[in-house]
Amino acid sequence: MELLLPPNRRTDLPLQDASRWEGREGALKGSGIWCKISARMLEKTQPTRSLNDMQPVRAWQPVTLDRHKSPRKPRFRSLLLGGVLLAYLFGPFRTNILLLGTDDLPERGVLGRTDTIILTTVVPLQPYVGMLSIPRDLWVSVPNVGEQRINTAYFFAEADQPGSGPSAAMHTIQDNFNVPVHYYAVIHMLGLVSAVDALGGVDIQLDIPMADLSAGAHHLDGTQALAFVRERMSSNDFERMQRGQILLLAMFRKSLSPASWLNLPQFILAMANTIDTNIPIWQWPRLLFALPRTFIFGVDSRTITRDMVTPFQTSGGAQVLAPNWDAINPVLMEMFGR
Repeated sequence: MELLLPPNRRTDLPLQDASRWEGREGALKGSGIWCKISARMLEKTQPTRSLNDMQPVRAWQPVTLDRHKSPRKPRFRSLLLGGVLLAYLFGPFRTNILLLGTDDLPERGVLGRTDTIILTTVVPLQPYVGMLSIPRDLWVSVPNVGEQRINTAYFFAEADQPGSGPSAAMHTIQDNFNVPVHYYAVIHMLGLVSAVDALGGVDIQLDIPMADLSAGAHHLDGTQALAFVRERMSSNDFERMQRGQILLLAMFRKSLSPASWLNLPQFILAMANTIDTNIPIWQWPRLLFALPRTFIFGVDSRTITRDMVTPFQTSGGAQVLAPNWDAINPVLMEMFGR
């Protein structure tokens, strides 16, 4: 027996008809007719094709995302941070640093003059590192003092107020050379001995004989390095300026040599005890990032030469050097962009 449901008795009927149908459904279950209906419904729901005839489904299908709904904030933040980092490391911002080497050795007392004066500039983008050595006997106007040797600016300020020497030296350079000086680094000469020894000595190459050393390659320990930059009997101020730059560059190259990396902690500690500086911490990574590239691009190392000054004797009998600004200013323009 096969039970055929009338069209008007399906599950989509109104609620009142559906309730009557539910009552009949129970009766059908009890009479065994429900089994016939269920079997018939299963036959109707069986697939009409075999599995072999089915269309294959790919295991992986690409999903297209709506770009307007994709997260952009993380990517934007990464690009922003990357841009800030690149601007910080490679930004065309010039940093001028005044390097001062003091002769405050025990035999000369606590106060000393800055016999080594090097105006340094760093432009990380190029990268460009320039070093201009200034003669200690250059006769200039010292703020709050008057006409004096340039190396006395530090001395007079320290004598008047301890700790004010570097600032006075910076202002003296700015007023006379018309070059902004952002930071200073005072190198106490006696500390060079421990700093050089911490590196295991330094290697220098001389094109001409200097300070009782023959032309050629030389390895210097701390004591020899100090004697090399301070020797005065057989040389003049212009040669001493060259020797100061030679030693500083030799120390810098030695500190970046892989063979010296194990000695870097001792070297950094020795330099920390040797240098007084106002360079902020946030500037150090930027400056240190530019310096290693000088191995490729080199350092523009110059001095104020004899033809840029005029020797004369002051009314007090001191032998000094008058600056020839017509010869000095072109060098300042090339190195410091002023």
